[in-house]
Amino acid sequence: MKEREKQVKSRERVTQHGEVFTAEREVNAMLDLVKDETERIDSRFLEPACGDGNFLAEILRRKLSVVNKQYGKNLPDYERYSILALSSIYGVDLLEDNIEDCRERLYDIWEKDYLKKVNGQINEDCMKSAKYILSKNILCGDALTMKKNDGNPIIFAQWDFVIGGQIKRRDYRLDGLLIDEDAKIVETNQMSFSDIGQEWEFDEETKIKMPSPIKEYPLIDYRKVFEYECFI
Repeated sequence: MKEREKQVKSRERVTQHGEVFTAEREVNAMLDLVKDETERIDSRFLEPACGDGNFLAEILRRKLSVVNKQYGKNLPDYERYSILALSSIYGVDLLEDNIEDCRERLYDIWEKDYLKKVNGQINEDCMKSAKYILSKNILCGDALTMKKNDGNPIIFAQWDFVIGGQIKRRDYRLDGLLIDEDAKIVETNQMSFSDIGQEWEFDEETKIKMPSPIKEYPLIDYRKVFEYECFI
């Protein structure tokens, strides 16, 4: 049996963490229920118990297939939209080894597709940015408490292409994204709005009120997003 087809890593992990991975057939059957969204390049997905990435890997494959069909004949467009596809995928898991495996797995899928398409015209900065995005999108923590293993809140980066190849990064707390504007508390950990510092703003794209980001970064070329580390 191939490693990716295993549903259990060990009995101990099942006992301690209830860890059982979803089989490929079930993954595809469930994703087919939202097939249109899985094939929309910029549609964002969050897997709150991502394991080593069974669902996220298939979502990325589907998105990259669309990128190839729509932009495969134009290298700059292909590169830009492949990064957009990667940046729209998010995951949380309790176990650090799962997070490391998931990041590596997603990067390998993206890299294999990228190297095949660019035909030797490799942009090292683009590859570094792909890894950096995954380091911010696939995080170790508990999606129920919405905290990382060190007790700090889970914070995700949102990546938006604004002008051409320019990306805008905004950071959001997960607990702020999952509560209503009129809510008094976050039921999972009894935090008040004042604890979160929650403010709301109207999003022109979605036409709904969204929580304001806890931090915004200047526009930057999508191949240089790893340089955001200098602003942290």
